[in-house]
Amino acid sequence: MKDQRPHDRPTRSRCAGPLSLAPGGAVRTGRRSFMRMGIAGFTSLSLPGVMKLRAASPVTGQPADSNERTAVIMVWKPGGCSHIDTYDPKPLATSEYRGPFGTIATKVPGMQFTELLPRQAAIADKFTVLRSMYQGAGGHPAGSMQLLSGDSDTRDKPKPRLPDWMSVANYLRSLEGPRDNPLPAYVGVNPPTTYNGPAYLGDAYSPFAVTGDPNAPNFVVPNIGLTDQREKDRLLRRTSLRQELDTLQQAFDAQGELGALDQFEAQALTLLTNPKTKEAFDLSREEDHVRDRYGRNTWGQQLLLARRLVEAGVDVLTTSLRGPLCGRVNNWDDHAVNHHVFDALRFRAEAYDQAVSALIEDIYQRGLDKRVLVVVTGEFGRTPKVNYQPSTGAGNASAAAGTKQPGRDHWPRAFSNIWAGGGIETGRFIGATDKRGEDSIDRRCGPGDFLSTIYHHLGIDASKVMIEDFNGRPTPIVNHGRPIPELIS
Repeated sequence: MKDQRPHDRPTRSRCAGPLSLAPGGAVRTGRRSFMRMGIAGFTSLSLPGVMKLRAASPVTGQPADSNERTAVIMVWKPGGCSHIDTYDPKPLATSEYRGPFGTIATKVPGMQFTELLPRQAAIADKFTVLRSMYQGAGGHPAGSMQLLSGDSDTRDKPKPRLPDWMSVANYLRSLEGPRDNPLPAYVGVNPPTTYNGPAYLGDAYSPFAVTGDPNAPNFVVPNIGLTDQREKDRLLRRTSLRQELDTLQQAFDAQGELGALDQFEAQALTLLTNPKTKEAFDLSREEDHVRDRYGRNTWGQQLLLARRLVEAGVDVLTTSLRGPLCGRVNNWDDHAVNHHVFDALRFRAEAYDQAVSALIEDIYQRGLDKRVLVVVTGEFGRTPKVNYQPSTGAGNASAAAGTKQPGRDHWPRAFSNIWAGGGIETGRFIGATDKRGEDSIDRRCGPGDFLSTIYHHLGIDASKVMIEDFNGRPTPIVNHGRPIPELIS
């Protein structure tokens, strides 16, 4: 499937952006600026900005049943994972391409992985491997922006020009009406933090970010589930000012926007005071054998928390597999100057394989496989041909500085990702790369196809939706590509 295909496009609907902004991003003065200042002045709640600006325009409609709402978990591998050393091995290629790892059979006839992924190989009937992804940018910023937002620019930029799919989904879902669930619609558990974001949608549609190590015995999530009744009473007294400002409502509420402030206050207070919010984030409620199955490490407990949150009603969940479990440079960017690529893959393989396989198994065992789509990917693959460079420093998966070691560089022309749940047909692979893994040659799928597929699962027809940017220009959320037929129910 090619990324740049001419095809008839239905008429798009336009969604006005949530903020009133002047060219260049300056906030226009007026009722919305007053409203934002009013939030801080009237309530002074110390919450992340996840919900703070969401009251910028009131919404109407019936709340959706959280048990029926589709959801997505995206597991992000920052830096790019070697496809040849994981999901698309090339055992017949020469040693300078295939690497040192043997291949193993999976539960799907004719599909092999490398020996690094025995747990995923054993449950390969529960997911589909897309082996023919590609995109057009070789740098981490541009590559990430291509895959997460559909930005076709190949130049690296310091911040995104377009909002990522997570923020767009959060914004569009917010227009459906008030949530009947106390949890935020969009949560990031150690989420991707670079090269993505809400852009012109504004920070209101960023994730409620949970950071830290969920495996740590003292791990807590701030700003949820207050247990001190006196603190709850204090907050309620402060927010009761809202009821005493009838004259302001009459003077400034010609557009009915102060009513939206009430909604924000209710959501914020619910997050703080509703015991169910604290329960959803509390991993100690899981049985020991479940926590052990995911792995008693940061990645395992991140993915377990992801499952808990979507099960509790979160719509969009992102989590990034980075940090010390990756090796010396804390990501998957396995240049020879960073890591000994094969030592790095061995170093992180057990935690990765265990956590991902446990998440996928859990989605099916707990009956979430129709509602929840799981996508595991990075921004690109790694060069099929191995190269050798001196290490820049010693550490996990890296030899002493100056030691020549093998590495693989950035490779956007071909890479793999895996898809599970979402009601899709599993137990197969889509597409193929050439005999050395250099190019996607069959069923090529680009960023637009990737994004359209995720949007489809969330009930969003990406071919029809536009959102106004900073300058008021209607901007498509995907300007090329279609849902991948094998990955939609």
